[in-house]
Amino acid sequence: MLGIQEAASQLGVTMRTLRFYEDKGLIAPQRAGTMRIYSRREIGRMQLILRGKRLGFTIREIKEFLDLYEVDPEHVEQMRNLRQKVQERIKDLRKQKKAIEQTLGELVAIETEASEWIAKARPDQETHDAG
Repeated sequence: MLGIQEAASQLGVTMRTLRFYEDKGLIAPQRAGTMRIYSRREIGRMQLILRGKRLGFTIREIKEFLDLYEVDPEHVEQMRNLRQKVQERIKDLRKQKKAIEQTLGELVAIETEASEWIAKARPDQETHDAG
């Protein structure tokens, strides 16, 4: 059992972050008066939440995943849902990667054209201002 400050420190987040996820209904620490008490369960849920955020999932998607965990003791539906969301995320990231690679290619071509134009216009000046 940890207080909010200890839980935040262990998870590498702020106390405000913990309160945010509590307000969103993703975690539900116990209360001792006005003090929040975080059990291993809440710490584990926060670790899953933080991992989900790092992987680019929305709060709604993370909440759905956590809710499935509660109602499916075998975790089969949870894993099916997770697999589907991960497949969608992989697809999205591959599209983004392709778009980034195309943009980089265009920018490199423009940079080359600009450098060549500068070199022809003023051959006495350096053509590589930036690296």
